[in-house]
Amino acid sequence: MGAATGVTAVLLASLAILAPSARGLNRREFPPGFLFGASTSAYQVEGAYLEDGKGLNNWDVFIHTHSRDIADGRNGDVADDHYHRYMEDVDIMHNLGVNSYRFSISWARILPRGKFGGINSAGIAFYDHLIDALLQKGIEPFVTLHHFDLPYELETRYGSWLGAGIQCVPLICSTFDYSSTRFGFNLPCSNAREEFDHYADVCFQAFGDRVKFWTTFNEPNLFTKFAYMLGAYPPKRCSPPFGNCHSGNSQQEPYIAAHNILMSHAAAVDNYKKNYQAKQGGLIGIVISMKFYEPLTNNTEDIVAAQRALSFEIHWFLDPIFFGEYPKEMREMLSSNLPEFTPTKKMLLQNRVDFIGVNHYTAIYAKDCISSPCELNTYEGNALVFATGEKDGVRIGKPTALGGFYDVPEGMEQVVKYVNHRYENVPIYVTENGYSEYNNNNMEDMTNDTGRVNYLEGYLSCISSAIRGGAKVRGYFVWSLMDNFEWRFGFTVRFGLYHVDFVTQQRTPKKSAKWYLDFLTGSGPMGEVQTLRAYS
Repeated sequence: MGAATGVTAVLLASLAILAPSARGLNRREFPPGFLFGASTSAYQVEGAYLEDGKGLNNWDVFIHTHSRDIADGRNGDVADDHYHRYMEDVDIMHNLGVNSYRFSISWARILPRGKFGGINSAGIAFYDHLIDALLQKGIEPFVTLHHFDLPYELETRYGSWLGAGIQCVPLICSTFDYSSTRFGFNLPCSNAREEFDHYADVCFQAFGDRVKFWTTFNEPNLFTKFAYMLGAYPPKRCSPPFGNCHSGNSQQEPYIAAHNILMSHAAAVDNYKKNYQAKQGGLIGIVISMKFYEPLTNNTEDIVAAQRALSFEIHWFLDPIFFGEYPKEMREMLSSNLPEFTPTKKMLLQNRVDFIGVNHYTAIYAKDCISSPCELNTYEGNALVFATGEKDGVRIGKPTALGGFYDVPEGMEQVVKYVNHRYENVPIYVTENGYSEYNNNNMEDMTNDTGRVNYLEGYLSCISSAIRGGAKVRGYFVWSLMDNFEWRFGFTVRFGLYHVDFVTQQRTPKKSAKWYLDFLTGSGPMGEVQTLRAYS
């Protein structure tokens, strides 16, 4: 504890000499009670992958058996070592001036073998301590239940989400690249929707007295594409023309998995609203990845393609939750490959979310691939859309380190207005928004992140404009609090407000951290007090 406090003092001194104040944007532009925070996820920051009773999760096994699929061949076994350094990280958040922290719970740390094993008391204790430390600093926990990781045993038992809510399908295990028998797992039949409902219930019981913001799933639309269409995420299933894996069916499995995730979400929401919400006083929602698509040309084909891309991106998950049906564009294209909702399932889905989480990073142009053939092994390929950042030789915005991601702040205003208009003005939390830079060995370059400062100021300004125009945005979370393990990109790209040396685990504030601090504490009725506290 003393060492962590000393490190924090050094970080604060560094913050004071970095960036100029955030003069172009004022916190007073945002409504009272607005949440300003930063985000992480369990696998990307925690480390301690086999400590204190935690079980293997799908990413633990996938990366150790498919290291060539990761840009630098590295893994998240240690990552940011947040499991051991969470108190230091809470101090960093407090001194940054955020009033909320979005993080995810590691399912395998709570239930190492899912429903058929016991609850790991050490896992419960870790999140208890983290939540209590946050609240002691006046930071609101904003908790995600599923951020791409689940106990590996459930992947072997159900093919991740392929068997959820339908029936037990252990036969899928024989088609995986890595065998469940390596780890000596038994495969008892069960319903994986019940698995998620049980996991969610354990979390509601353990933490719900203090957690007032829950999200069931993070970016299930993105996850299902990468896992079951493109084969880039575990369980690495795909088929041509979308990808080349040892097994899978890219024209069916993404929609089966998505359907099962939707019903798992619905069951957890139903349980929370019936059994916990009244006494615990919390809210529950879901987080969707949302690019905003503009037509590449004024041709009818591209205009329709942009709408089709939005349907396969946003409407795919939110339309069933709000309207009880998949969007008509998907039904027309996919026909019987898109599952149907029974009357019972529609009733379960009617427990609507209290808010929508929006993860938005970029806008991009959409080109039709029905009238003119395109390569389909891309993120938008299933919508028969080709996404491009260039139009007539001019980029849509400044490119970032991730291919296809650009600095287009106006897209943020468009996407939140679009979501509010389509989904009955339900409150929105921008749960992720951030700027990627390539990793390099020059510390000065890494901490002098002017591009990130410009990006954050631009996007927050557009959120402010959207709010003035009537959008019900209630919070904003930067991705990410600190550099971390970025899935298939490993440690080759950095999103953090804080630079992390992954050898020493030293956290160093970047110019963007100072900018965010100035924005959060340099104006508003509590600004002067918070600024003095930050520099003490």
